[in-house]
Amino acid sequence: MDISIVVPIFNEEENVQRLHREISSVLIPLNKKYEIIYVNDGSRDRTAQKLKEIKDKHTKIIHFRKNFGQTAAMDAGFKQTIGDVIITLDGDLQNDPKDIPRLLEVIEKGYDIVAGWRFKRKDKFSKRFISKGAKFLRKTILNDKLKDSGCTLRAYRKECIKDLNLYGEMHRFIHIILGMKGYRIAQVKVNHRKRIAGKTKYKASRTFKSLLDMVLLQFWMRFSTRPIHLFGGAGVLSGFLGFILLLYLTYIRLFNNVSIANRPMLLLSILLIIVGIQFLIFGLMADILTKIYYKNNENYSIGKLEE
Repeated sequence: MDISIVVPIFNEEENVQRLHREISSVLIPLNKKYEIIYVNDGSRDRTAQKLKEIKDKHTKIIHFRKNFGQTAAMDAGFKQTIGDVIITLDGDLQNDPKDIPRLLEVIEKGYDIVAGWRFKRKDKFSKRFISKGAKFLRKTILNDKLKDSGCTLRAYRKECIKDLNLYGEMHRFIHIILGMKGYRIAQVKVNHRKRIAGKTKYKASRTFKSLLDMVLLQFWMRFSTRPIHLFGGAGVLSGFLGFILLLYLTYIRLFNNVSIANRPMLLLSILLIIVGIQFLIFGLMADILTKIYYKNNENYSIGKLEE
């Protein structure tokens, strides 16, 4: 199989059939073996029926029992792919399937991931405003260099996603996760269209969820192999501050004959020492768990082996 298309679908009954026609009309002239995988993410309208009507020899359909979210849908689709190149796009017709050949051209130049850049977005101002805020957070926290990290239209080589496990809202950060492993990423301008049917699934609350995922990803990027460096560093700092305060209190008690029994500083110094010890213990436990995790999961990626 040359190409696998993965399309998460949720309540898109009015768009499914047109989307399938557009994707097929683009793929057939390429003269490549292809498959189209639709992941019905627990749709509550007639999406399942519309998908059944377009089923053909090139099509696979995954039906979730309920709505699990776009990340879960993409992960399920990835795990069913057998193509050398995997292309993802949204099911709302805002991504243009005519851009697929352009993604393939760039990935054939040696890149591992090609991300679409919606340089002329056709979304409402409120959605674009929220996206700009999310982009600022990604750039600040994760040093994300892509101009459009929210565009679903992307192409991946099969080896990039074969060991990828997605959860939470992590589909927005696939390129960052793969970039950590050394895969080469390119970005190309793609067409973006107005939504002509159905309702947007985008909500402002996603930004908050994404913020938490960013913090988690930043921690994983910097401390996944040695969490003791974070927790241990915080523990040493806290314990050192507590020790200095306790040393000061001891000095004024012994040499200035000042009572320290009712001083809040005494409680603070003891608290800092206890917190420091706890951080050190957390760091040691996290380091042990990391060693167990990496026993079966390498923290490196091999590009080529020459013998």
